[in-house]
Amino acid sequence: MSLLKKIFFGIGILLLINILLMGVSILQNGTGGWKGENSSQILGVAVEKASVEDIEKLSKHQLMQLFYSANPPSFLEINGEYKAKTIPAGILSPAADFFTHNFFGPGRWIGKAFSPIKGNLGKGYNIFKDTGSKLYRTREMDTFIGPSKIDENDSFHIVYKSYNSGMVHSMHDELRKINEHLIIGMGYMLAGGGSINPAPFVLFGKPTRWIGPDK
Repeated sequence: MSLLKKIFFGIGILLLINILLMGVSILQNGTGGWKGENSSQILGVAVEKASVEDIEKLSKHQLMQLFYSANPPSFLEINGEYKAKTIPAGILSPAADFFTHNFFGPGRWIGKAFSPIKGNLGKGYNIFKDTGSKLYRTREMDTFIGPSKIDENDSFHIVYKSYNSGMVHSMHDELRKINEHLIIGMGYMLAGGGSINPAPFVLFGKPTRWIGPDK
């Protein structure tokens, strides 16, 4: 077998593995949409007392059910800089984490920031930290509340296409509120299968003031 054929064969094998893993990941979401349990029942604790640690205990199927059960935050209340964290759930979570912390921005991803502009429209950016202590505020986005691409209910949407190219151009996040200091997010992009294969994350803690993206 020539070198060129070996390269194409290897690429084909990698694509096949990726398709198989994506299929498993989609199946891990569960089928049939929301099963009717409320957020407290899914979490196993009163929703107002729920923490990041409670969410980290859930399977990918349970995380999807939690997302289905929740409502979006009001547009004006989500304002400022929030701490953020990926949630390790599902067979593709190591790959999602690796992309998020190594290719999404200039450092490890640690937060998101939001500012309402007018009506139902807002803007935001992501926050990254390098191996030292330097923070980067970049990967800007537009925000709005509208019908979800994951289910039929409203979500707080985060859209990257106006400011970003490459894989991030198709990135889209949806947020729903668990309690006053905890928001669940589902992120997806075209290369990962889109809205049928979202990756979970959380925003948590009391927000600090909006600083603005780096110039």
